[in-house]
Amino acid sequence: MAKNIMIQGTMSNAGKSLLCAGLCRIFKQDGYRVAPFKSQNMALNSFITADGGEMGRAQVVQAEAAGIAPDVRMNPILLKPTTDVGSQVIVNGQVQGNMKAMEYYQRKREFLPAVMEAYKALDEAYDIVVIEGAGSPAEINLKQEDIVNMGLAKLVDAPVLLVGDIDRGGVFAQLYGTVALLQTGRWPAPAGGSRGPDSGPSVPGCPAPPALPPPECPEGWYWRKSPAALPRRKYPRHGGCLSDRASFHQPITNSSFTAAHSTSASAALA
Repeated sequence: MAKNIMIQGTMSNAGKSLLCAGLCRIFKQDGYRVAPFKSQNMALNSFITADGGEMGRAQVVQAEAAGIAPDVRMNPILLKPTTDVGSQVIVNGQVQGNMKAMEYYQRKREFLPAVMEAYKALDEAYDIVVIEGAGSPAEINLKQEDIVNMGLAKLVDAPVLLVGDIDRGGVFAQLYGTVALLQTGRWPAPAGGSRGPDSGPSVPGCPAPPALPPPECPEGWYWRKSPAALPRRKYPRHGGCLSDRASFHQPITNSSFTAAHSTSASAALA
């Protein structure tokens, strides 16, 4: 049985897909067999696998980061919007037809066996499964039939990291509000929260992950946080490996997350 970790976000575009891809690469570099998984994805542009199945492109990127071939089991349900209120429904790579949003919502539980079968196959074949949620877990109108956020986390007993993007503004309210709404329902609160590096205290009721050490720098370089007064074009936003011999940097972060030292990331699953 594989270990698992789940990334959920306060909203769409919080950085879930990129963070999952980063974790897949880190675990692969540490010698683990790792696979991505997202039970339900909504995307108009799909990827065609070697056997002709359709799946979401985000899981294809994550599979490449993990060093494995894309497999429709990594994204058992794909919704391709056809109108503002309907989508083409694809299950395990095969088109099931077009459904309006209400029809799909009413029938969503019918597809749960396919989701669990796909997850079980990955669970048996890999050491670690990195799971991505969708949108926000605190959409209270969708919680009852949830099969992609806390509903799935409960089914596969996965610890959850909640991700917010501080660049968008209001991130603390997003994190706090998400946890508060989850605690009023029947789902457990996330195991930890992530706001991007150096972003202040943790959210009450949601313990922050343990601090991660800076990555190791190349010989002759040293770690330094970027002063806020320095222009971004010269220094990385949150920090980087700087050299005494040159006025350039080797960035190791982006606006969504900090690339952690790989052994520390692996230790989080221990």
